[in-house]
This record gives sequence, C-alpha cells and structure tokens, in this order.
Amino acid sequence: MPAIQDILAAVAVVASLAFLAGRTRAMTLARIEGVPLTSLSVYYGWYCTLGSLLPTFLAGVIGWFLPISDTALGVALPVIAVVSAVVCVMQISPELHTQRRVEKLIKGMLLASGVVAILTTLGIVLSLIFETGQFFRSDRVSVLNFFFGTEWSAQTSASFGALPLFFGTFFVAGIAILVAAPIGLFSAIYLSEYASPRSRALIKPVLEVLAGIPTVVYGFFAILVVAPLVRQFGMALDDILRPLNGGETVIAAQPKSALAAGLVMGVMIIPFISSLSDDVLRTVPSKLKNGALGVGATRAEMMADIVLPVAFPGLMAALLLAISRAIGETMIVVMAAGERANLTVNPFEDITTVTVQIVALMTGDPEFDNPRTLSAFALGAVLFVLTLVFNAFSQWIVERQRKRYAGL
Repeated sequence: MPAIQDILAAVAVVASLAFLAGRTRAMTLARIEGVPLTSLSVYYGWYCTLGSLLPTFLAGVIGWFLPISDTALGVALPVIAVVSAVVCVMQISPELHTQRRVEKLIKGMLLASGVVAILTTLGIVLSLIFETGQFFRSDRVSVLNFFFGTEWSAQTSASFGALPLFFGTFFVAGIAILVAAPIGLFSAIYLSEYASPRSRALIKPVLEVLAGIPTVVYGFFAILVVAPLVRQFGMALDDILRPLNGGETVIAAQPKSALAAGLVMGVMIIPFISSLSDDVLRTVPSKLKNGALGVGATRAEMMADIVLPVAFPGLMAALLLAISRAIGETMIVVMAAGERANLTVNPFEDITTVTVQIVALMTGDPEFDNPRTLSAFALGAVLFVLTLVFNAFSQWIVERQRKRYAGL
C-alpha cells in the first residue's frame, strides 16, 4: 500500500501541474484568438487546482467510511485527481468566468469548514450529555453525592463525591491567576508605555518564548525546584506558628502542594496575559493619550483614567484566555500537586483537579459501561458548563464596558 504521505505528495503534484496547465492554456488561447480574458490568468489556474482537489478530497472522505481497501484507495485518489484536472483544463477558454466560479468554490469551502466546526462542537456536547446521562442513571451514583460529596474513589467505583475536584481546580487556578494577572498586566503596561524600543525588542520575545515551553518542562521545574522550596517555606512557617498553637502542627507541608502547582502555572500563563494585553494597550488611539497628556495629566494618570478603561474589553479577553488555560492544565498539577482528592484550603497540602482525574480515569483500556469511566464524562460536562457560564458572564461585563466607552 502507498504511504499516506506519498498519496498526498502525488495529489499535490497533480494540483500544481493543473494550476500551471490551466493558466498557460488560458493565456495561450487568449493570444491565439485575440480576445481578452474575462478573469485574471491566476483564476484559471486556481479553477483547475480546486477542480482537481475537491473531487479527490470527497473521494477520500467517502473511501474512509466505505469498506474499500487501502491499496485501492491509494491508487484511486491520484487517478481521480488527474482525471479531474484534465477535465477542468479542457474547459478553459477566454470566455470562462473563472473568478466567479473560484470565489463560489472558496465560499463553499469556508461554509463547509464552518459547518464542520459546528457539527464537531455539537458532537462533543451530545457525547458529554449522553455519557453523563448514562453515569447518573447508575444505581451506585447519586446526583447530590456527586456535586456535594467530599469522598472521591472513582478508581474503585466506591464513591463519586466530586466536590474536592471542583474545589481543587479553582483553587489551583486561582493561585495561578493571582500570580500571573498582576505580573502580566504590569509587564504589558511597561512594554506598551514605558519601555524603550530596545528594551521592548529584548523583553517581549523572551516572554513569548515562555509560552512555547512544553508544560511537562514546567512540571519538571515545579517538582524539582518549586515544590521543595514551598515545602521548606511551609515548614519554616510552621516552626514559627507552632509555639503559638501549644506545640501542635499548624501547617502540614507536603512534598507536593497546591501552592507549588499554582506558582508554576502562574509563571506559565504570564506570557498569555502579557503579550495579549500589550497588543490591546497599543491599539488605544494615540489621540486619546496625547489629549490626556496635553491637558496636564501625568503618564500614570493617563494610563489609569484613559488607556485602561478603553482597553478593558481586550484586557478581559486576555484574562479569560489565561483562566481557561489554567483550568485546563493537567501536567503541572499531576507532577506538582498530586492526584489525591483532598478538600483543603491549606495551599501547602497536595490536591487534585478535574482534568487530572479525567486523565487518570481514561488511562488504559476503559470500559464505557463502567461508572468509573462514565464519571470522567460527568466531570467534563460539569467543567464545560461552568466554563460556559463563566465566559457568558465575562462577555456580559465586556459588552457593558464597551458600550460605556463606545464614544471615545
């Protein structure tokens, strides 16, 4: 059987030759017949290229679902591409309105892409709803216990109290936002208003490099460097507070902790807030800044009273992106915070999150008629709804603030 890359390469070569053949034929016929082309010559090439690729793509999709052998499909697709290209090239004439046809084809492709995105989202939502319904129909699962129970032992299907998971998710994400939001916002303010061009050219690329570091690397950094330091700090703080508590332990510092995971996660999402906020602040019209400075406002007053209110919708969007990134993070929490469902407000103890438990429950060979596996879908559905409600509320705030400053 031809390899998939070989098939794609063959189809790409045919499409490229179709582009050259269609454009060359149109220009040649126009010169021979002495008539102008009704469209630019490049559209004749794109007409043949798209005419070659679309039938091939449709045949590939159909062959994926039908019981057709891979060898037959590997031979058929290049053949279909060649035949389609030849048909399109033979249709070329100076009077053919290829621009109109190409634009219709592209419009149809964009519409199909939108439909695929909508159907994909709908499929995700329906799968969550169906599997979550299966989970709550189980005799061993209580809705009240799932949302308000404090015991989570899904690995043994003994207890499905998910309150510690939800609390841990927002607890760790909250620590991360408390670290990242002020640092990221202040960094953006410095880069957009105070930094010299040389400093900006140095600092911003460094911040953006942080966004490209894999989360597993952050996890290694968290477990090897940050977690031991956090534990030592907790133990030192406990030594200070223990005499005040009659010699009893006040802070039980663990090797893995929510604080360690939150701190490293905060460092990870700083570039998201900083880079996006910097771009938003730089889009504020210069006439507003110059007007504020012209009436005697200081640069700090100009930032607080003019720039930040006008840029608030964009800044909120950047913060929402960072929050979503923090809520969905898994690797850092696994390595630095642990996997124990622990309902505690002590940041020096180990904790777990919804995403970590979903990964743990779906690892291996899951059985989709088992409450243990179905509980992962229930966790995902609840997290999806909470995120949706949160984003809707934040969008309401953004729209309200945008209307307030719409006249600026």
